[in-house]
Amino acid sequence: MSQLGLWLLRTLGYLPLSWLRKLGAWLGVLLFALVAERRHVVLTNLRICFPDLTDLARADMARQSFVYFAQAWLDRSWLWHRSTACIRSRVQLVGDVAGLSDPHPTVLFAPHFVGLDVGWTALTLNLPLHFTTIFTPQSNAAVDAWVARGRQRFGDVRLFSREDGVKPIVSALRQHALLYLLPDMNFGADESIFVPFYGEPAATVPSLSRFAKLGRARVVPVITRMTSSGYEVLVHSAWSDFPTDDVAADTATMNLRLQGFIERMPAQYFWVHKRFKTRPPGAAELY
Repeated sequence: MSQLGLWLLRTLGYLPLSWLRKLGAWLGVLLFALVAERRHVVLTNLRICFPDLTDLARADMARQSFVYFAQAWLDRSWLWHRSTACIRSRVQLVGDVAGLSDPHPTVLFAPHFVGLDVGWTALTLNLPLHFTTIFTPQSNAAVDAWVARGRQRFGDVRLFSREDGVKPIVSALRQHALLYLLPDMNFGADESIFVPFYGEPAATVPSLSRFAKLGRARVVPVITRMTSSGYEVLVHSAWSDFPTDDVAADTATMNLRLQGFIERMPAQYFWVHKRFKTRPPGAAELY
């Protein structure tokens, strides 16, 4: 069934983008209506992070976030299977792209917006540089293999597993491989520290600060936004004040700046993740 589903998804990639997006919109609304547990997660996240919105406004944002999530998933059909000409016609790589070629260790801060795989593909397709990233295996073997092939489709890339440890990642970083890092996740209390995210203590992996420090690297945000014609991948200028000697302060800074990126396209953030699942000692469960 997994192989059949992946074959169908690949076939859908040859539809006009407008048709595929309409299909994604229908699928997103259907998921919002049927997947009650995940809908509750999204609405809880939005209630915590946007307390000033009305319940109706949060429900509209939640529904739209499901739509973006479904559309982005379907967009992998052409992202990982169509020609480079097709991808380049739909994905615009903009901002300080030339600066990435500077011979300096670089961590790319790539938060969990729905287009994160598009950002990776845009960079590896268009730049003759060495890229690495860290992946979490999918529970389904067929889907895991498909995702791995898609992420290794272009360029000089290496996918690290979290089980590989820190040393090979830092070694590659010091040899000027650009690390595409997605640190805005909750991996439990053992791997995280509590810093504010929209004013609520959130267990946050401090890897952005630590990898930048260990690799003597600069941090460059790469933010991907879904548009009506495809995607825009924006390479920002490097942060001049990051990292510092204070990992907790750095991680709080990361979350604060992430909030600024989210404010520009709030429904495209990965709200389906239980961002506040791990709680400080004595704090109430939120989900």
